[in-house]
Amino acid sequence: MAGNSGGPWGGGGNQGGGNGQRPPSGGGGGRRPEDNQIPEIDELMKKGQEQLRVLMGGRGGNGTGRPAGGGGSGGPGVSKGMLAIGALVLVGLWAASSFYTVKPEEQSVELFLGDYSSTGEPGLNFAPWPFVTYDKVNVTSERTETIGGSTRSDDGLMLTTDANIVDIDFQVVWNVADPALMLFNIAEPQETVQAVSESAMREIIAATNLAPILNRDRGLIADTAQENIQATLDEYESGIRIVRVNLRGAEPPAEVIDAFREVQAAEQQRDRLEREADAYANRVVAEARGQAAQTREESEGYRAQVVNEALGEAARFTSVQQEYAMAPEVTRRRLYLETMEKVLGDVDKMILDEALTGSDGGAGGVVPYLPLNELSRSSGQSN
Repeated sequence: MAGNSGGPWGGGGNQGGGNGQRPPSGGGGGRRPEDNQIPEIDELMKKGQEQLRVLMGGRGGNGTGRPAGGGGSGGPGVSKGMLAIGALVLVGLWAASSFYTVKPEEQSVELFLGDYSSTGEPGLNFAPWPFVTYDKVNVTSERTETIGGSTRSDDGLMLTTDANIVDIDFQVVWNVADPALMLFNIAEPQETVQAVSESAMREIIAATNLAPILNRDRGLIADTAQENIQATLDEYESGIRIVRVNLRGAEPPAEVIDAFREVQAAEQQRDRLEREADAYANRVVAEARGQAAQTREESEGYRAQVVNEALGEAARFTSVQQEYAMAPEVTRRRLYLETMEKVLGDVDKMILDEALTGSDGGAGGVVPYLPLNELSRSSGQSN
């Protein structure tokens, strides 16, 4: 077939030519010689696959470990372009592993070769991998730990200072204040908060009587528990902040609730009777004190009256004695008349005149007594 040695493209004599070029695959319509420098897409893909196999340690399509279609001398297995692309891919992967985003509700803890390095703030942060790694922690969301109530059967049963058992149901709400301290110092934050909260509440209940726990001191107990829990966690350097403690319930155990209510009713009745007795005692004591004060006042008045009368009589006697010393006869007559007035003042009297008596001493005549005072009194009553 010497006549077809040139081939359909008018090339040289032998197939595979001394210039090292292969004819393009596909037999149909031929290409012009000037288009021989534009390779086919399929050929480029095959060359890339063969070079990749050589790069990975395989053999080329011609079994020599070199890409097929090369000349006898052969060329390099990897081109500079492929190395640049590989380098760019590696840089992209490294950048994707080194740059990270922290959400507004989060903070990141960066570790340099396993040791704490810094704390990342919300936004885009840079941690050059593999030397620096990071952990992201939500620091704004509130976590709630429930102790007592329906969580378990006996974790809320606590002993009071007056030897009573009470079932406490409370919640501890907390969040993260320092993520680095929490990650490095606390292995199980949730279990730690539960254990510390239960211990602090048991200590408070053990120092309190049952009645204040059931009635008036719930708010005070919750505030004290929050302070004690926070103080203990700060001693552990836990990086945890206690937001609030909700004391939801405090009741006697279910096994003795009926008996406890009966005791409460009896205590209330006892208190009521004691208050009534105290009121009666206060009333009786007040009345007795009032009567005693009245008697003392009356006795004081009687004493003052007697003393004053005695002093007055003494003063009158002294004045009469002085008058008697100056005019004895006049004073004697005045005393006689005053005495007779006192004696005969309220006596019905009959007056006998000596001029009317007889010589034999008999009554010569009786002069009727005219009671002028009675006449004036009776005339006043008739008017």
